[in-house]
Amino acid sequence: MTAPAPPTGVLPAHTRFAYRVLQRIIAVRPEEARVVLWCWLYIFAVLSSYYIMRPMRDQMGVAGGVNNLQWLFTGTLAGMLLLNLPFAWLVKKLPRQRFIPLTYRFFAINILLFATALHFAGPAQTIWIGRAFFIWASVYNLFVVSVFWQLNVDMFSPEQGKRLFGFIAAGATIGAISGSALTASLAREVSPTLLLLGAAILLEVAVFSVGRLARLSPTLHRQPASRTEVAREDRPIGGGVLAGITHALRSPYLLAVSAFMLLFAITATFLYFQQARIVSHSFADRGAQTAFFATIDLVVNCLTLLMQLFFTGRLVILLGVGVALALLPALTVLGFGVLAFAPSLSTIAVFQILRRAGDYAIARPTREVLFTVVPREDRYKTKGFIDTFVYRLGDQVGAWSVALLGGLESTATALAAIPIAAIWLITGLWLGRRQEVLEGSPARAEGND
Repeated sequence: MTAPAPPTGVLPAHTRFAYRVLQRIIAVRPEEARVVLWCWLYIFAVLSSYYIMRPMRDQMGVAGGVNNLQWLFTGTLAGMLLLNLPFAWLVKKLPRQRFIPLTYRFFAINILLFATALHFAGPAQTIWIGRAFFIWASVYNLFVVSVFWQLNVDMFSPEQGKRLFGFIAAGATIGAISGSALTASLAREVSPTLLLLGAAILLEVAVFSVGRLARLSPTLHRQPASRTEVAREDRPIGGGVLAGITHALRSPYLLAVSAFMLLFAITATFLYFQQARIVSHSFADRGAQTAFFATIDLVVNCLTLLMQLFFTGRLVILLGVGVALALLPALTVLGFGVLAFAPSLSTIAVFQILRRAGDYAIARPTREVLFTVVPREDRYKTKGFIDTFVYRLGDQVGAWSVALLGGLESTATALAAIPIAAIWLITGLWLGRRQEVLEGSPARAEGND
């Protein structure tokens, strides 16, 4: 038997201080404090790494030709599917404390290879390297964040997830702000090679955090873990390489989670095109357009951080998973309804700010709670498939749907999004009820829904 978590009085001094600070913000227990802080460092490093590279990705995408962007998105979708297969093989063969570091170090090596290639490439070669980097970075973004949440839903119980996931997600927001600020301040002073080197080093910080979490996770719960449970965490998860895909299609619960993600991505793409139309008509100057987008990003990040630190956990516990999941679709129905009849710059700004902040602060942490009640194999393989491939599939469906609905100039896009968001809302409510049923089932972690 593992030893139970120490009471507050015998925790190390620095941990006692951190625990007292955390208690003022969220409902955290002594045995959870160190785990939460290491999760913060972990996701901070991952998001800082990505947001250092994100402006470089966007610049390379534009340099490669705006008319080629649709092909880059198609390449991203293919990359998502291809990468899920070797990752599923690692999950099958290795314990989590080995396959997660290997995954991050694989991406770190990729970063160093791109840095080397860009350093020695000529102008013509840089265009093609940039296109490959755009696809790779778009895959990287979703994949490394998904792996972080895979570990979290495997460590925390459903009850802990409702309390803590929103606060843990605040580490991602701070990481995104820090990475963006670093690139914005240094992009004119240092070469892309050095920025990429910094992004790779941050992934090694994430790997170090995974090692600490592997040692702390057995003491996370108040009930001591049995030797069988500890041994289960130390052994490979097993299963089939294609299990992530087949389970997503076979389980009604996981199929509904896939639908929830797909509908979210479709409506996000619809809103992206509406924003592009309104902004292009409102500003003739590119600098003014950039300032508008930057202002929205700033307000979204500030509002998101405020909600994650102080409100998310309380809201999820108060409202329940189903209602918390339904808030974003309900806002989307209302927002597209207003856009259909009053497509103004102020409307799109308010809609984008509320929707994105609502996603980052409430919908995303709540969506992660859904995976705390599925078998361990699905927490890694199926979750990875849904977070990456299904999400990017929604992007493709949304983009082609806009084209079929008449392009950017038609209000049909906004009107068509309303019934899609309504179906999304119903799916969220159903998932919330089903999650509660599975949470109360003693056999929830042993078999499929």
